[in-house]
Amino acid sequence: MSGMGKAIFWGGLWCGILDFMSAVTAWHSRGATFMSVGQSIAAGLLGRTEAIQGGWRTALLGVFLHFVIAFGAATTYYVASRGIAFLTEHPVVAGLIYGELVFLFMNMVVLPLSALHRNPLAWTSFSPWPMLITGPVGHPFLVGLPIALATAKYARSTRLHTA
Repeated sequence: MSGMGKAIFWGGLWCGILDFMSAVTAWHSRGATFMSVGQSIAAGLLGRTEAIQGGWRTALLGVFLHFVIAFGAATTYYVASRGIAFLTEHPVVAGLIYGELVFLFMNMVVLPLSALHRNPLAWTSFSPWPMLITGPVGHPFLVGLPIALATAKYARSTRLHTA
């Protein structure tokens, strides 16, 4: 597998696992399960009622969609890193910033356009508290950082440095 493939695979995989498990863990106190978190993700495509009625089929669809998004975020970071050396030279800072940007994009663009039609500013209330953990606090560490570290490890910048 090429450096590009490894960067996208490992970044997307760890991002997807860590982000999904943070949602299950943070929302567990409110009754969330692996199945309900998967259905919640599928609700963005199908609508809430259809996602819940679909049982495990829609839960698995949600997990699949979640990983499509995670690998899409990893691919986007990788592509950007080919032209912006900072992304591979300073992966911790760049990853933390990228995780926050992914959070904002998901909440201000993707969710409002989804079948949920969520208000783009709904996330600003941070209520209930699990939203804070899975959102602006978790995304930098659980989404952006794994993607940036994988890209820095497997796909170093190919730009020539001239003095």
